[in-house]
Amino acid sequence: MSDITPAVTLPRLNEPAPAFKAETTHGIKSLEDYRGKWLVLFSHPADFTPVCTTEFIAFAERHDAFQQRNAELLGLSIDSVFSHLAWERNIKEKFGVEIRFPIIADLSMAVARAYGMIQPGASDTSAVRATFLIDPNGVLRAMVYYPMTNGRSIDEFLRLLDALQTSDTHKVATPENWKPGEKVIVPPPKDAAAAEARMGEGYECVDWYFCKKSL
Repeated sequence: MSDITPAVTLPRLNEPAPAFKAETTHGIKSLEDYRGKWLVLFSHPADFTPVCTTEFIAFAERHDAFQQRNAELLGLSIDSVFSHLAWERNIKEKFGVEIRFPIIADLSMAVARAYGMIQPGASDTSAVRATFLIDPNGVLRAMVYYPMTNGRSIDEFLRLLDALQTSDTHKVATPENWKPGEKVIVPPPKDAAAAEARMGEGYECVDWYFCKKSL
């Protein structure tokens, strides 16, 4: 008998996100339902808990901002639909905020396990604060994990979504804490001839490998 804790299997960036079909507060939802849109799939440890409540209020308040970016929100915890609905109603009654996006009821933990949301070092029965950005083709583009005790910055996910969409559209990279309207990074040259030519291509360059431009 081994005392080694089994490794958590995580999905991998730039590969198809794990498919799912699950009961939610808006009926049955599958990954395929979000084809053609970005999906922000996020888990929380439990309904009726204070940190999770602050996060859901923040997601709800920025719901329109995500939709303006062709992105939908989908929550998840290992609670029942009835618990989710009661919690939604409580948030509306006590905080005046309506939760308009669906929440997966993952009592079997099937979705949570597929996405590596169950972290034995934190909890065997609750999902940690994991967030996944899935593109319109169903490819996982970013994933971020937070501990049970600390809430996420929802504005960071909006910023990251802007950055990913900008990179896809313009084939560029973005620097630390980049925001729309700021200069982007030109991909570095791939061979000696391109490196030699880079400084004369009209970009704002510090050196041949580090150049920016405005969009």
